[in-house]
Amino acid sequence: MTTLTVLGVLTGAALAGCGGTSPAPSPPPPPTPGASAPAAPEKPPTMAPGPAGRTPVFERRPSGGGAADRAAEKVVALTFDADMTADQGPRAASGERFDNPELVALLRRLKVPSTVFMTGRWAEEYPAQAKTIGTDPMFEIANHSYSHYAFSSPCYGLPVVGEAAMAREVERAFSAFRKAGARNVVPYFRFPGGCYDDTALRALAPANVTAVQWDVVSGDAFATDADAVAEQVLDGVRPGSLVVMHCTRSAAPATEAAVRRIVPELRERGYRFVKVSELMEDRSSGVLRK
Repeated sequence: MTTLTVLGVLTGAALAGCGGTSPAPSPPPPPTPGASAPAAPEKPPTMAPGPAGRTPVFERRPSGGGAADRAAEKVVALTFDADMTADQGPRAASGERFDNPELVALLRRLKVPSTVFMTGRWAEEYPAQAKTIGTDPMFEIANHSYSHYAFSSPCYGLPVVGEAAMAREVERAFSAFRKAGARNVVPYFRFPGGCYDDTALRALAPANVTAVQWDVVSGDAFATDADAVAEQVLDGVRPGSLVVMHCTRSAAPATEAAVRRIVPELRERGYRFVKVSELMEDRSSGVLRK
């Protein structure tokens, strides 16, 4: 994520989740024949640990070469961060929306398989939505920490998690997903703000997750011009790209409108939408494991 974009995303309080306005969401609709929504794999692919057991980091499907090079396949993963910091409860209680059920409903209607990087605090605030997202085969839930505090410093003004607490932050988020009833949960982790260092990679080793970054920044954080967001994504996507967006009504109000343009235009270019678990698969490479 570019410095200016991330700064916009995380200034002051961290972005909050998939912004919707509403009453408890209705259950997901029954599967539509022909819908491209593969069920969550039983054992999602992960990357092998790095040197000295460090947590591995995935940013984009790597190029391989030769006839079997899957990087040339026109696939793209749209990912949505459901951000809510541990200390934003009073803001939610006063009516600020850190969810976006309308965006989730749009992704369902457009049949766009997606990965939602959710904080544990968001799942606690919106357990019914966490459950419907996490039981719909169109989606998979990945870990964005419990508190959305930074794992290295400086990181756009975010409070910082101590090294000793980093693995617990991840497990606490997974525990919140389980408590909400989410089942399509994958062992992937996104650092708040995208900020990490060698210390964080070592500290997260016990969590047995693959860290997931991105190669395309949508610029949707605090944006009000949906066309500008859409153009930034459309200009940046390449085969195998991983796009970071947000599903937070209060902090990313233009995302739903941007997605309405992004999806049909990328499909017209021949792209197919996949979840991170599918993007990460590369049977020709020895760096991934199941």
